Amino acid sequence: MMMGLRRYWCLAAAAASMLAAISGAAFAQSYPTRNITLVLPFAAGSGTDTTTRLISKELGVALGVGMVIDNKAGANGSIAASYVARSAPDGYTLFVTTNTTHSANPYLLKIMSYDPIKDFTPIARTGDLPFMLVINPEIPANSVADLIALAKKEPGKYSYASGSSSAIVSGATFARLAGIDLLHVPYKSSPPALTDVIAGRVSMMFIDVPTGLPHVNAKALKALAVTTKRKSALLPELPTMDETVKGFDITSWQGYLGPANMPKDMVAKLNAEIRKVIERPDIKSQLAERGMEAFSGTPEEFDAFLKEQLVLWEKLITAAGIEKQ
Repeated sequence: MMMGLRRYWCLAAAAASMLAAISGAAFAQSYPTRNITLVLPFAAGSGTDTTTRLISKELGVALGVGMVIDNKAGANGSIAASYVARSAPDGYTLFVTTNTTHSANPYLLKIMSYDPIKDFTPIARTGDLPFMLVINPEIPANSVADLIALAKKEPGKYSYASGSSSAIVSGATFARLAGIDLLHVPYKSSPPALTDVIAGRVSMMFIDVPTGLPHVNAKALKALAVTTKRKSALLPELPTMDETVKGFDITSWQGYLGPANMPKDMVAKLNAEIRKVIERPDIKSQLAERGMEAFSGTPEEFDAFLKEQLVLWEKLITAAGIEKQ
């Protein structure tokens, strides 16, 4: 009798698992049937916002649904990250984010309202957003070396704005490696921070290329260097920070994630469509014009990358001497 019951429950469990798998596969095949909301941790006009709008337009066409952009700026992106982490894993609320929320925040914030690994499903990395150092044009410096000399001559006079974790870490790393005293002025997001640098209320800022380049081209800002150790293919004329400040190498990445436990078939479908968009020559070209180096990969590759970046950013933030807030 006991063996019969055990066999019954085993068969029932197997049937339930098979039914769930079939239902999940069927759901993924029919997905999506309504608009998808893309939650962003930064304000409209930011580099992530600009590039996401271009990609999402083509992604929506491929999937046959509308893509709604929901900018939830604030708290270093934690507001947006927490919102997505608490959302249903049904594929209708996705997160387009960067190293701010998923690499740096665990080492910048004392209180974390989400886990960057456990609370999310990696879908696809979409590329890198190089950062550059920009200054107010009235500052009499035409190179990083000039700027360092000015800061050393008048300690505490110069300040740097930040609207993201990348900007915070870049500014602190610059000050430490160059041996200069800079005042940190934090902002909720990059656009208002940039406005104050242009107005001369703050001296400088590390800003993503998509957001800063139009102002550099308009002569409202002066660009001195890119933050990556190798020169940017997008801005080959700009030197690297490492050429003057040895050891400086900071890159910002961008990618799509969903809440934890999204069905694998759904993730595979989204990954495939995102990669098709990213790999189109016309889209790559348009993203390059907006300052983004576009490329992608599998969900598994993105997952491994996220874990590697956590280790890297812990080292960057610890070395910069930044205390958790």
